[in-house]
Amino acid sequence: MTGNEIRKTFLKFFEEREHRVVRSGSLVPANDPTLLFTNAGMNQFKDVFLGLEQRNYRRATTSQKCVRAGGKHNDLENVGFTNRHHTFFEMLGNFSFGDYFKKEAIAYAWELITAKDWFAVPPEKLYVTIFKGEQGVARDEEAHAHWKAMGVAPERIFECGAKDNFWAMGDTGPCGPCSEIHYDMGPAASDQGHQDCAFGCECGRYVEIWNLVFMQFNRDSSGALHPLPKPSVDTGMGLERLTAVMQGKISNFETDLFMPLIHEAEKWVPARYGRDPKLDPSFRIVADHARATTFLIADTVMPSNEGRGYVLRKIMRRGMRHARVLGPDKPFFTEMIIAVRELMADAYPELMGPAGAHVLKVVAEEERRFTRTVDVGLKKLDDGLAPFLAPAAAAARKDAVYSGEDAFRLYDTYGLPRDFIEDVTRDAGVKVDWAGFDRAMEEQRTRAKASWKGVAKDVANPAYARLAETFRTEPDFYFGTTARDCRIEAIITKQGPVHEIHKGMEAEIVLDRTSIYAESGGQVADTGGLYDDSETLELAEVRGAYYPVGGLVAHRVLAKEDLCVGDRVATLADPARRARDMRNHTATHLLHAALRNVLGTHVKQAGSLVAPERLRFDFSHFAAVDRSEIAEIEQQVNEEVRKNLEVRTDIMNIDDALASGALAFFGDKYPEANVRVITIADVTLPRGFYSKELCGGTHVARTGDIGVFKIVAEQSTAAGVRRIEAISGDGALADYQRALGILRSAADLLSASEEGLIEAIERQLESARQIEKQLDALKRKAAGSQAEGLLDQVREVKGVRVLAAHVTGFDREALRQLVDTLRQKLGSGIVVLASAEEGKVALITGVTKDLTQKLHAGKIVQELAKLVGGSGGGKPDLAEAGGKDTSAIEKAIAHVYPLVDRLL
Repeated sequence: MTGNEIRKTFLKFFEEREHRVVRSGSLVPANDPTLLFTNAGMNQFKDVFLGLEQRNYRRATTSQKCVRAGGKHNDLENVGFTNRHHTFFEMLGNFSFGDYFKKEAIAYAWELITAKDWFAVPPEKLYVTIFKGEQGVARDEEAHAHWKAMGVAPERIFECGAKDNFWAMGDTGPCGPCSEIHYDMGPAASDQGHQDCAFGCECGRYVEIWNLVFMQFNRDSSGALHPLPKPSVDTGMGLERLTAVMQGKISNFETDLFMPLIHEAEKWVPARYGRDPKLDPSFRIVADHARATTFLIADTVMPSNEGRGYVLRKIMRRGMRHARVLGPDKPFFTEMIIAVRELMADAYPELMGPAGAHVLKVVAEEERRFTRTVDVGLKKLDDGLAPFLAPAAAAARKDAVYSGEDAFRLYDTYGLPRDFIEDVTRDAGVKVDWAGFDRAMEEQRTRAKASWKGVAKDVANPAYARLAETFRTEPDFYFGTTARDCRIEAIITKQGPVHEIHKGMEAEIVLDRTSIYAESGGQVADTGGLYDDSETLELAEVRGAYYPVGGLVAHRVLAKEDLCVGDRVATLADPARRARDMRNHTATHLLHAALRNVLGTHVKQAGSLVAPERLRFDFSHFAAVDRSEIAEIEQQVNEEVRKNLEVRTDIMNIDDALASGALAFFGDKYPEANVRVITIADVTLPRGFYSKELCGGTHVARTGDIGVFKIVAEQSTAAGVRRIEAISGDGALADYQRALGILRSAADLLSASEEGLIEAIERQLESARQIEKQLDALKRKAAGSQAEGLLDQVREVKGVRVLAAHVTGFDREALRQLVDTLRQKLGSGIVVLASAEEGKVALITGVTKDLTQKLHAGKIVQELAKLVGGSGGGKPDLAEAGGKDTSAIEKAIAHVYPLVDRLL
């Protein structure tokens, strides 16, 4: 079976057993700040396991894209040097959310692995492990019994401790024992040449292929375990390892998931895989890192110097430098990305579309930069070794040590691999302080961790979690701002659920229906009120709303009257606020479409905010959006506004929605059944629409309701991510009026018409330039006049002419000109001048070229600066300093002469 066939077979097996086949989540975890990258199949279901989210299915199966590089799970340095470590891999998994448990999970796993109709792995090649019981938790008797019932021989069932066979989501929360299936790869797989070692030997012969996690406990803050009312199952099996088993390969890299990539690398280099053990790791690294690079960039990560982008850049540069090790005539890492796209297109067809083209563009630019940077790094290494190679240093060379910090800087900043540095320094006969290198690397890792901060999600409030098991809030906010006859289902205070609240109390109220929009998808929540049936008596002020658990809306309220569970109320959202939100939300969709039209289809949403007063849109793009592009984007959006296009809402199956051209927003989660699709129809376009996106927000009926759209800011938020802020409707009109007022005021100040304002400003600027020239000429003349008088104060110190003086009436620029004039007139000597302006000291030192070997202006001014409470520095011939203590100027000037005497 091919790797693709194995993936399809796994998903088909569980689909036939009533599991929902769920698409892989993004490598950038949705709404989970605790993770750098998605690193397990269960990540996208984390909120379901925590009770924060409800799904309309209780069984699921996935092939999840994962990356383990950086953070807690970091396999980067092992990749290429072992048979089974990868940065990017796919995790096959099946999941039960309170449905089946150990018996069924074990039966499914054994059937899929061993049955002749499926993977048909010989049972005699398999071993299983169970939790032996430890730390106050009993042995997993159930799992042991179920494995025996499947026909697994008792001697093939092994017991392990909590380190290997007990899983926890965190210090608190869901946890439980796990059971693993291991495969005997045979004696040839032993890294140590073992011919007859037993299971448990860590020589590489016995490989874990499937882990079944049984979430049956909840650990509280005291460490106590409590049985979960609805135990769940989370399993994970690496596609790459399973493919090696199915294809009879010892190494994952020898399967059809990697060999086409290795063959692609062979096209560009003289080396051949399998012929030189020293080069084989580089082939494997190039293949692996090309996969990780392709999928990370396709999922909106951009190379940068912090967070996710830093890890991506590290992966890319490691892959590129190992490509160089193979001896190509020219860089070829970008060509590897093309091969990855073609190899993975069957499972991930989006790689052959705009996302894939975007990946190629990013990698090509990064490879160009890396090639240039490495060349610079090699030159810096040569320069750093030059002092050790000088003839005068020959005798001491055997004891020479190259700085570990400098070596790490070459590694980290310029991409020189450690073995490059080792080879070059060894050839030069110079040792490297590798301990210092390791310390610098550890410090860098600490800084990298500090740049990535995440806060773990709490388990859902038990009151909401229990409520969500049987109840959901019906969203009426799509149909207007008022909902009548709504029943209060629950009232939650800081102390927990209560039956009633009284006037003046704050609480959260859950209703069976609501017209109050709850914050989600970037759109802020409505505000409004709860009213009686007549809608005249306000019972509570609604200050916001949110989803404590998927499907439940909690209203944050301040009670104006007494309220009880079971009361019937009407919900009224603030109509003016809602209207502004709707305008800005639809305007955001128009903006997204215009950005893709003007800048390219590589543009992907990276975040958004829809509020009454403004909208903010973050998106992937390489460079700043210039003024002409902003003007074109504004023009496109306003043209669609003027067309007064219909804004249509459809409920569609998610696969059908995506197939129809709808865009899915970055970071958002969508149900796996039906989704809301917002279409801005435009029959004049070949597609029949201007914009089509999955969206759960509120929108205007027609684009004309937006009125007008205006971009007010554009900036960078991270490497490869830009942000546009914009306003619409009344806000945009007010901003245009404000700008027009400024324009008219400026025209009045210059006695010009609005049309002639630019010309009038240019005249004023030219006049200012002429005045500046005249002022500079006067300063030079004054400096020349002052210089003649100051030359009388020149003293000789050990044969060197020294002039030190406190002058007045000179700003820093004029003082600099005066020093330069005096230096020229001295011919040979040193000039130190000080002045005070606006309570601050300016010190400038000039040394003629013939004396800079003896007298360094920068060092002199540094010492003088300390006397006036300041600091400074500069070049050997000219340096400046500032200070705060004007009363110490004379002291500093007097110190010049003994200072020069000491330095000579």
